[in-house]
Amino acid sequence: MRVRVTASQRDRQAGPIATEFGFSHQLSLDGAIARSQNFLVREQKREGYWVGELMVDSTLVSDTIAYHHWNGKVNPAWERKAVHHILSLQLADGGWNIYYGGPAEVNATIKAYLALKLAGVPVTDPRMLRARQVALSLGGVPRMNTFSKLYLALLGLFPWDYVPTIPCEVILIGKWFHVNFNDMSSWSRSMLVPLAIINHFKPTRPLAGGVNLDELYPEGFHERDLALPRDPQRFTLRNFFLWLDRFHKWIERSRLRPFRKLALRKAETWMLERFEGSDGLAAIFPAMLNSLIALKALGYPDHHPEVRRAEHELKKLEHETETEVRIEPCFSPVWDTAIVTIALRESGLPGHHRALEQAADWLISREIRFRGDWAIKNPAKVEPSGWVFELNNKWNPDVDDTAMVLLALRKIPTDDPRRRDECFQRGLRWMLAFQCRDGGWASFDKDCTKGVLEKVPFADHNAMLDPECADITARILELLGHEGFDVNHRQVKAALQFIREHQESDGSWYGRWGVNYIYGTWQVLRGLRALNLNMDQPWLLKARDWLENVQHEDGGWGERCNTYDDPVFKGQGPSTASQTAWAVMGLLAFDDASRPSIQRGVEYLIHHQNLDGSWTEAETTGTGFPRVFYLKYDMYRNSWPLLALGTYRNLLNRLENRANGALLPLPETPALKT
Repeated sequence: MRVRVTASQRDRQAGPIATEFGFSHQLSLDGAIARSQNFLVREQKREGYWVGELMVDSTLVSDTIAYHHWNGKVNPAWERKAVHHILSLQLADGGWNIYYGGPAEVNATIKAYLALKLAGVPVTDPRMLRARQVALSLGGVPRMNTFSKLYLALLGLFPWDYVPTIPCEVILIGKWFHVNFNDMSSWSRSMLVPLAIINHFKPTRPLAGGVNLDELYPEGFHERDLALPRDPQRFTLRNFFLWLDRFHKWIERSRLRPFRKLALRKAETWMLERFEGSDGLAAIFPAMLNSLIALKALGYPDHHPEVRRAEHELKKLEHETETEVRIEPCFSPVWDTAIVTIALRESGLPGHHRALEQAADWLISREIRFRGDWAIKNPAKVEPSGWVFELNNKWNPDVDDTAMVLLALRKIPTDDPRRRDECFQRGLRWMLAFQCRDGGWASFDKDCTKGVLEKVPFADHNAMLDPECADITARILELLGHEGFDVNHRQVKAALQFIREHQESDGSWYGRWGVNYIYGTWQVLRGLRALNLNMDQPWLLKARDWLENVQHEDGGWGERCNTYDDPVFKGQGPSTASQTAWAVMGLLAFDDASRPSIQRGVEYLIHHQNLDGSWTEAETTGTGFPRVFYLKYDMYRNSWPLLALGTYRNLLNRLENRANGALLPLPETPALKT
């Protein structure tokens, strides 16, 4: 669909621009906004949504090659393309990283090495020799995480005795026990249930030709290197769970498993139930691949409808070209659509523009009216609602996505305002019901923070919990501020306290779902500004000062994923369009458009825009699991800059009208009644 923004529309959108910044500044700003709007409108799908590719490291393709060899069905043409993709991501030192510009990482490197070896790349190939050297320098196979070792065990490349046990019986533990199955994050539950089934059957299928990874053990293959390291102190939770793991293995060998059949049946039923209404289990690659292996371990034949469906959903994640295969971890249409809708509307596109009305109608149609797994930890008598990140995943609506969708819907009148308002109110009530005890909001569940779960041996994927975080909490405060909630409202007051308690000593905030402190800080400042909070308070000015202190000489901002490993790297990294946009919006929260930092940031965005209205960005700015898995949202480079430029122009308009004694209409629909 191609709907152009006309010159007359552009003039109406621009309004009066403060003359102190100059006529040429106005023209370049208006031009950049119009180009970006036209680009994004052209990118809209026929159904009304936007979706950008989620670009990740090489591990998904490596895992898929290993799966095909385990399954015994390898398509040589497909595999050649997959090999090309893996080799295209190899670093100069021979390893593979997990984010752009990052160092080689042990799991990614060994998985890629194995995939290439399975595909027939000789171990004497110079690229393999370099990879081997890097893998050994990183500690080799013994340093891989639990899930990676389990995949190796399926191929007979690692002994099951040293893979931490994932007992099926965990699914039987209900609310009556202090720590139970539902205290794990939703994504961990979806990954661990099929893994528990796999762990029971241990369906090892040794590779033909005696392929092994013995060369990736720094001191040769020896059992002394396989066991997980113990804490130096004798009595710690970790050591207790390591002892418990050995006890589990003794139970397994002795077949003292009175509840195993019941647990297996429940795990299988749980998994099959969650196939319904979802694009695969949890609609995310790890759970989808694990569930396919689990089905085969349970004895489901290849022609069974559930197996075929699981294979089909996995295949949909692939991007296969003439030369390579890339795999997305999931799709992001709801998230992308909400952000683009907000950006287009705030940058001046009329609320009744066809593209925005289509987007709003599509978002409304994606509301989930099903009481999913969230209700177990959140028994509040609230009408089911919410939105997910993906196309179909009815069991796991997402609080963060819901907040973003509501921020979008309130800006679009639609042809059926009553339908929109009813949908909005359901979503708002549902979202508010997820506030946790400490005042913050998490992504999927309520109060999913029992730290003891992080000590279990198989919890080394750094994602067992779903903790509250400043970025989601602040986004919800942004919505509540626009909806007229007072700072003395009980839930707002608790959330503000949470925000204050989680501010870093330098004034920044940690960003859980975006990289990293720039993401957390801008969202907090934008959220608090929407509440009409006094932004001249010292603790907020300290955040402003931090943002300005990490601005780069080129006027932009950038930060890499290494900040999750060590915050000493805060604010360091090549400038990017998305992170510059975040920082600019954070600074705009102080209503001072004349600050040189803002001017330089806006100029960076304008001067780095491509002729077609897009921006180019190579860096990884999205977070899946800190220190484990990162995401490059391809839509970020185009949506956030437009939102920043639109926010900037709106502030200029307000300041101009304030100086002239005029009132400027808000560039959005009136607040919905709450």
